[in-house]
Amino acid sequence: MTRLRRFLLAALLMCVAPSAAIADEARLREIAAGFVDANFSAIAETAEALAATGDPDAAIVLQELRDGDLHWRKDDETLVIAERDRRDMHLFHLFTGEPLETVRRRDVSKVKVNNAIRNQVDALIGGLTLLSPDPEARRSAAEALYDTRDPALLGPMEAAMAQETDPALRTLMAEARAAILLADAGAPLDARLEAVRTIEARGGQDALSTLAAAVPDDGPADLLAAAAEARAAVEARLELWGYAQNVWQGLSLGSVLLLAAIGLAITFGVMGVINMAHGELVMLGAYTTFFVQEIIRTSAPGLFEWSLLIALPLAFLVSGSVGVLIERGVVRWLYGRPLETLLATWGISLILQQTVRTIFGPNNREVGNPDWMSGAMQLGELTITYNRLWIIVFALTVFALLLVVLRRTPIGLQMRAVTQNRAMAADMGVRTGWVDAMTFGLGAGVAGLAGVALSQIDNVSPNLGQSYIVDSFMVVVFGGAGNLWGALAGAFTLGIANKFLEPFAGAVLAKILVLVFIILFIQKRPRGLFAVRGRAVEA
Repeated sequence: MTRLRRFLLAALLMCVAPSAAIADEARLREIAAGFVDANFSAIAETAEALAATGDPDAAIVLQELRDGDLHWRKDDETLVIAERDRRDMHLFHLFTGEPLETVRRRDVSKVKVNNAIRNQVDALIGGLTLLSPDPEARRSAAEALYDTRDPALLGPMEAAMAQETDPALRTLMAEARAAILLADAGAPLDARLEAVRTIEARGGQDALSTLAAAVPDDGPADLLAAAAEARAAVEARLELWGYAQNVWQGLSLGSVLLLAAIGLAITFGVMGVINMAHGELVMLGAYTTFFVQEIIRTSAPGLFEWSLLIALPLAFLVSGSVGVLIERGVVRWLYGRPLETLLATWGISLILQQTVRTIFGPNNREVGNPDWMSGAMQLGELTITYNRLWIIVFALTVFALLLVVLRRTPIGLQMRAVTQNRAMAADMGVRTGWVDAMTFGLGAGVAGLAGVALSQIDNVSPNLGQSYIVDSFMVVVFGGAGNLWGALAGAFTLGIANKFLEPFAGAVLAKILVLVFIILFIQKRPRGLFAVRGRAVEA
């Protein structure tokens, strides 16, 4: 341990509340003398005796022992901190860390430790920091004691609980105390039964492992029965949390499918075009995000937290412009010929993939996560990652904006008119060709927005779109072509169904089962969940 680390540890531990028992340096040296020329058993006993003093300086000695820097001089058997420098050893004061002298390696001897002693020392240091004014230090100490379950630290734990004012930390300390009591075969039966109930209330996988490890098969009958009942209750709660986790993951997958499919729903619903290049439009949005972040990294690093917000309109414009070019240059000449449209857009998808490979290379590109999209939060046993949470919010926001565009704007009115009856809309003066181009561009632009979101959870590569094109078509067909509410319901339904099937069937078979379900469903409802109505459609 460097002198700086020793100073920081001493500064932290000297903040311990004054109610901790304080022993003077002479007393600590007297106890620590047990480390000199001792075997592993004597070293373990000496470590416990040091921790029992409650002195913050004892934690410094224990930390040096744990790090392997604790030595004793052979001439006077004085304990020192030693750092090796080739053939020399630099010696420091045991408590203050002040330099003492430099000696030859043969002049000092190291206090040897093994893994068992290291684990014991970690728990002892945790006990000494239970009274720290820093809540995180107390939390870490309580968690460490819960894992080690050392009966020798029951006293410090109970003393810390008596002074703890934070309800959450007090509960955590009570759980650590329960784990210690449960592992102590000599503890009263009533106390161990109460400990079982405390561990049961904690819940989680660590509660199951604690109950299984601390209650032997030959233990008291009452304790065995209570532990079995507690395990059953914890397992039942974990099963419910597992369902909740599947639902969350299904919503997360559904939001991704919704973003990838919602643009396709617009295009397919208005024009009936099977656009096999839709996945590549998603890919263009992801590469736009990568390009924006590269510019920001080199020119304005302070804007990185805003990089995704900057990339959103640019991705919409890039993918939307390419979509308009595809419609004006190729698709408009192939209306009424679905097979030729499918083949043409498939060829365009290959061209776009190769263009991206030529410009950016075939390897995956790194797109960073801003701080506000990094990390996760824990709700019980449910883990919610911030990037997935924001993608769900973003998908629903895009969905709501599209509803507003389609229902409250002139272009939306014209799109719906063309969807319901193209011939009559043309007779009423609607420029159906212009509506087709704008519709294709809108759907492509939304695909670009999907690429921005997918860049945060998937690899950005030329093959990015291929991973979502089939699922997007399944969502559109299942929900009802051209209906946004159908795309929403279809995406979240298929996402949740897929996550519930994966644990039993595996990822590949789960997708196959979902596909079979959709095929059977379409046999009964060819227009999907929410069929678009109108004269042309009914005809």
